[in-house]
Amino acid sequence: MKTLIHPTAVIHPNAELHPTVQVGAYAVIGGHVKVGSETTIGAHAVLEGPLEIGARNQIFPGAVIGMEPQDLKYNGEFSWVKIGDDNRIREYVTINRATGTGEETRIGNGNLLMAYAHVGHNCIIEDSVVIANSVALAGHVHIESRARLSGVLGVHQFVHIGRHAMVGGMARIDRDVPPFMTVEGNPARVRTLNLVGLKRAGFSTADLQDLKKAFRFLYRSELTFKDALEELELLGDGEHLQHLRRFLLLSQMPGRRGLIPGKGKAANSSDES
Repeated sequence: MKTLIHPTAVIHPNAELHPTVQVGAYAVIGGHVKVGSETTIGAHAVLEGPLEIGARNQIFPGAVIGMEPQDLKYNGEFSWVKIGDDNRIREYVTINRATGTGEETRIGNGNLLMAYAHVGHNCIIEDSVVIANSVALAGHVHIESRARLSGVLGVHQFVHIGRHAMVGGMARIDRDVPPFMTVEGNPARVRTLNLVGLKRAGFSTADLQDLKKAFRFLYRSELTFKDALEELELLGDGEHLQHLRRFLLLSQMPGRRGLIPGKGKAANSSDES
């Protein structure tokens, strides 16, 4: 019977691997690692625990997952990386454990992390996110579902990136990126609605019209941030508008970074003075 684990792989006796897991040459899997069914682990990959990985993930050669966080506050406490199902984690991606006892770095389902991407401690990546080559996420970054991050960009700690957002390459993202928007440039600015991505995602004509109006209120009018939010309220109670309003309001809460401004206009109450 053909073995699914290469004889040169080094696997800790306490690791829990489903019988269908495939492990490539010279991979190293430590204790407190649990890997779900039909997951493949490429050559020279390193998995350290505490780490949980779900089903049908593809972990490519050289990826390093579950190492201690690059955080001076970390003091050896028990923390996690938790990864869902159907993710593709390409060559030399690094994903660090969280800082804080019982805390976790969490990756959902169906994501693509391209080569050399870095996911820092306490990050949350939801579902169906694409992160291109050499993207660096600092600690506590939260990326909502179906966002797209182009290559060679950096994301500041505690930044939130909204669902269906598109971030252009080589940008410096130091504030929150609103859902459904396209952000690019250096300094980064909200340029337009992410129409291509929204159409591909199957947004209805009515939803697109509502979001176009919301974009104009926020970034193409003389309205204050407060007045723009009131106009968004009058547009209706559709799911996407509700999510946009909620994201914008939360961006103003203590501990959040505020919003990436638009070209020539800041959709941010803290910038109204």
